[in-house]
Amino acid sequence: MTATTTIRVALNDRNAAHELAKQTGLSLMEVVHEAIELYRRQYLLGEMNRGFAALRRDSAAWNKEMAERQGWDITLGDAPGTK
Repeated sequence: MTATTTIRVALNDRNAAHELAKQTGLSLMEVVHEAIELYRRQYLLGEMNRGFAALRRDSAAWNKEMAERQGWDITLGDAPGTK
């Protein structure tokens, strides 16, 4: 069994989580877990997008990235002109 702990949440959030649990048939713990996992993934994608945008703004770094991608495309064997 997974170890558990107690956390404080706003009453409205607790009520919403209980309602979701009732509607989905999941336990309250599963609803909270799914919500946290979704938020973690959303946050990770946001950070990756910010990093990618920063890379695009740095033309020297972007050109280096494009050159590296071209090298990898050739190794895959599915780049244009490799078949």
